[in-house]
Amino acid sequence: MTGGRGDHQHVAAYSTLKRFLVGRPLATQEADAQRLPKRIALAVFSSDAVSSTAYGTEEILTVLVPVAGVAAIGYLVPISLLLVGVLVVLVLSYRQTIYAYPTGGGSYIVSRENLGTTPSLVAAASLLVDYTLNVAVSAAAGVAAITSAVPSLRGHPVPLGIGLVALVMLVNLRGLKESGRLFAVPVYTYVITLSALILYGLFRSFTGSLHPLPVDRAQLDHFTRNGALVTGVTLYALMKAFSSGAVALSGVEAISNGVPAFRKPESRNASITLAWTGMFLGFPFLGLAVLASRLHPTLSSHETILSIFGNHVFGRGSPLYIVLQASTAAILCLSANTSFADFPRLSSIVARDGFMPRQLAHRGDPLFAVGLFTAFTLSQVGMVRHHLRRRERGWRSGIAINAVGATATSVVLVVVLVSKFTSGAWVPAVVIPGIVMAFKAVDRHYRSVEEALALRPGDTVPVVHNTVVVPVGNLNRGVLRALGYAKALHPDRLVALSVGLEDQRFDELRTRWAELCSDIDLEVVESPYREFTKPILEFLDTLDRQGSNDVVTVVIPEFVVHRWWQQALHNQSALILKGRLLFRPNTVVISVPSQLD
Repeated sequence: MTGGRGDHQHVAAYSTLKRFLVGRPLATQEADAQRLPKRIALAVFSSDAVSSTAYGTEEILTVLVPVAGVAAIGYLVPISLLLVGVLVVLVLSYRQTIYAYPTGGGSYIVSRENLGTTPSLVAAASLLVDYTLNVAVSAAAGVAAITSAVPSLRGHPVPLGIGLVALVMLVNLRGLKESGRLFAVPVYTYVITLSALILYGLFRSFTGSLHPLPVDRAQLDHFTRNGALVTGVTLYALMKAFSSGAVALSGVEAISNGVPAFRKPESRNASITLAWTGMFLGFPFLGLAVLASRLHPTLSSHETILSIFGNHVFGRGSPLYIVLQASTAAILCLSANTSFADFPRLSSIVARDGFMPRQLAHRGDPLFAVGLFTAFTLSQVGMVRHHLRRRERGWRSGIAINAVGATATSVVLVVVLVSKFTSGAWVPAVVIPGIVMAFKAVDRHYRSVEEALALRPGDTVPVVHNTVVVPVGNLNRGVLRALGYAKALHPDRLVALSVGLEDQRFDELRTRWAELCSDIDLEVVESPYREFTKPILEFLDTLDRQGSNDVVTVVIPEFVVHRWWQQALHNQSALILKGRLLFRPNTVVISVPSQLD
């Protein structure tokens, strides 16, 4: 009976590739050295939030331009002010979460400790959905920034998007600290260049050296269907525009999930980084709205608003325009890094609680807005309960901040669900409960396993009667080695079993058996339909009916081939037999390998 395994060369090649991609393994005592300083942590955890400034304004205009035409620009600043107000509340609220729960976990931990199991699982499912969809949104936005600057690439969005996600994945395989160092350059370049665009553009606009852009009638007609859609701005349209702009707040919670990754003192450093995140998101977001109200850009189907601004303020093809577009594309791609950093961290916490496989314990816009604001709301409500339970110093002001935050985020959640349900918000509304049910199913499984394996009164070490069966095809050194091992088990009974296939010569086998293994019983069973595993299973059932054993141990001889690809050249009957025996009660399966010389 044969089997196959990779040889040392294959293992060495795999190890070399793994070290190249992942880096050297880190000992547990090296973990503190991998903690992040604030400047790198900002790039790791806040790239998603900061990058939202690149498309938040455009998302609002995409909703309003079809119904309001050029008048949509007038609503940008009021809507942006509302969103910045929500951002301020979120930053203040999550700052309290960071100090109250320095072990990380964010919305999940807060909900678990204060609201119970089901709300915490809803928070976890919402964030996991948000992180997953954020990767897709970030890649799509990064492709849009690239194709705005390089029109010749517009026909290849899918390969570009896949390539960008693969790049972020590969960098993250090197670890949090190394990826953070790499990502810090485009993040800070983007922040500096965007700030220069806003300040220089507003300066030129207010001093009269930069005039408003002319209306692009072709693009305006495209979005308004030649004016047929321009029916005026309704409350519903404003709600939909507000919910579209709310995606700019994604990523604010990421720091509260990753507090343990910061250098000591973790909570203080994390709260400072959160404040930086709020500033790097809030001021540019509002600044772009003000700049749009001065320059009156026309929404375009083939160029981003940010590219239009850069072209008008810096000049197309100028060094600053190129840096702006390159850093925008980079940060939009790297904003997916927030998901790569926090998804495994949150999964680890949930897995330790028994709601995801324990292996994980070791370490479009309306879609993720639903998960995002569901987690926001549960976190704020949980912090209100936290303050009411603990009543620590300053608890009244904490309740006020978190109550306002819970109200604001729940209102946004309702607005998103109502205004964008048919546009895709129904997807997370269905997926999140499904994930919660999956979490509970995993937990039920682990509990049932623990209950089945738990010791009961009167349990003792049992006396086991063991019968050992060695499947034999023909006599060779591998079979003799397996028989020797079977003898060493000192079973109550040892029997060799040969399955008779159509071309088997049993007379020769019995003759050689009498010469070499006369002290071991040899049983031969016929297989008229040339099956191998079924006759063995039937023989084991016969042994069980005899009642002379409590356990049957099947010792399978195997030999190890030199090359991994040689496995395909040999009979895989051993693997099939092991698979069939795996689910047979009171059966132990042992493989005895023999390395070829």
